[in-house]
Amino acid sequence: MPVSPNQGSTGGGDAVTLTGSHFTGTTAVHYGSRQATSFTVVSDTTTDTITPSGHGAVPVSVTTAGGTGVVGTFYYLPPPSFRIDPPPAGPLGGGNTVVFTGLGLYTTSEVRFGTQTAVFTVDSDGQLTVTVPAADSAGPVGVTVTTRGGIASGVTYTYLNSPSLTAVTLDSGPVDGGNLVVITGTAFSYTTSVTFDGTPALSFRVASDTEIDAVLPAGTLGPADVTVTTLGGTTTAADAYTYLGRFAVLGGASVTNTGLSIVTGDLGVSPGVSITGFPPGQVNGSIHNSDAAAVAAHADLITTYDDAVGQIPDAGITGDLGGQTLPPGVYNAASSIGLTGTLTLDAQGDRNAEWIFQIGSTLTTATASHVLLINGATARNVIWLIGSSATLGTDTDFAGRVLAQISITVNAGVTVNGQVLAINGSVTLDTNRITRPW
Repeated sequence: MPVSPNQGSTGGGDAVTLTGSHFTGTTAVHYGSRQATSFTVVSDTTTDTITPSGHGAVPVSVTTAGGTGVVGTFYYLPPPSFRIDPPPAGPLGGGNTVVFTGLGLYTTSEVRFGTQTAVFTVDSDGQLTVTVPAADSAGPVGVTVTTRGGIASGVTYTYLNSPSLTAVTLDSGPVDGGNLVVITGTAFSYTTSVTFDGTPALSFRVASDTEIDAVLPAGTLGPADVTVTTLGGTTTAADAYTYLGRFAVLGGASVTNTGLSIVTGDLGVSPGVSITGFPPGQVNGSIHNSDAAAVAAHADLITTYDDAVGQIPDAGITGDLGGQTLPPGVYNAASSIGLTGTLTLDAQGDRNAEWIFQIGSTLTTATASHVLLINGATARNVIWLIGSSATLGTDTDFAGRVLAQISITVNAGVTVNGQVLAINGSVTLDTNRITRPW
C-alpha cells in the first residue's frame, strides 16, 4: 500500500509511511493542501511522515526537484463516539458482555476499562461487542475506545459488589401472596429480579441500595428461599420467608358456632365433616368441608405444630402469664398455663420477632384478659402450642395462632387477631370476631 496506514485522526499526528520511487531530495509532503507535520526520507522508495490535521479523503503528494506527484489517498476519520448497552454496570469479576453503540468504531484498536484492556469484536462501524475485564475494587471507572480516528472517552462503567440479603420484613404471609415485604441488604441498586422459591415477585421497587420493596407471588405452604439478582451477582437467603395458610378457623372433628360470629379468612374442617352455625355466623372467605384445601390445611397444621414443638426453649413459664412482659423467644410450660389480665409481648423494634409458647396441657384465659403486642410485634409471629385444649374466656382480646392438639373453645365476646386451629377435636365459637393476621 503506497500510503500506510491510509486512515487516521482528523487531529493529525499519525505516523504514515509512503512507498513509491524517486523520493531522494524530497522538499515537501502534502496531505491535501496541508503540509505534513514532518517527514523523513528513509530511502529513494520510502518516506516516513506525520500527518497534519484534516478532514475527509485527501490526496497525498510528494514534491522533489523533479516535480510533484500524488502517491495515494489518505482518509481522515472523525473521532469515535459510543454508549454502553445494557446499563453500564456489572460484577467485580467481569466476564459479562456489553454492547457499545455509536459512530466511527470500525477501526477500533483498543478498549479499556480504567487501566484494564478488554477483549472486543467489531460488529460494524456503529457497534462493538465487548467482554468486560475484571477489576480489583468496586466503583466507577472511565471507559475509552481507541480508533484511527482518535480516542473516545467520557463514558463511565461501574463495577459492583455482589448483593447480600440481611432480612425480609415481614418474613411470613399468606400462601396466596399479594402482600408487600421489605427486603434489606446491600448492593441492590442494579437489581434485575426478585424471586421467592424461584417464582418472580409480582412487582418490586428498588427503594435504595439497601432496600427493595416487593409484592409477593403466590406460593406453597412453608418456608421459601428469597433470591435477589443484580448486575453485580446473585444472593439467596434460604428459608427467609414463610408462606402461611389462609385458614382463620380449622377444626379436626367439627366447627360449631352460636351467634353472629365474624370470621375473616377461610373456615374449614378435616378429617371431620361437621360445620354448623353459618349462618348466622359470617365468613369473609371460603368454607371448606373436608375438601382438598381443608385436608391440605390439616396436614400443614400437624407439620407446623410438630416443628414448633421441636424448638429448643429459651425459658420456662408456669402458672399465670398476666402482668408479664415477654421479649421474643421460645417459652415452655410442662403443664397448664393461665392468663388473667394483660400479657405484653415486646418485639423491641424487630417486626420479625417471634414467640412460641409450648404448653404441655391446657391454656385458659380469664374474662376480659388481653394479649398486647408492642414495638413491632405481629400476631402472625406468635404461636400458641396447646398439648390438649384451649379455652378463651368471655371478652378476651387474644393475639396469635392457637394450635391445639384437641379442641378450642372461644367464649362469647372474644376477639382473636390470629387463628384458631384444632388438630383432632372441635372449634366452638360464640359471637366472636376471628381475623387471620395477614
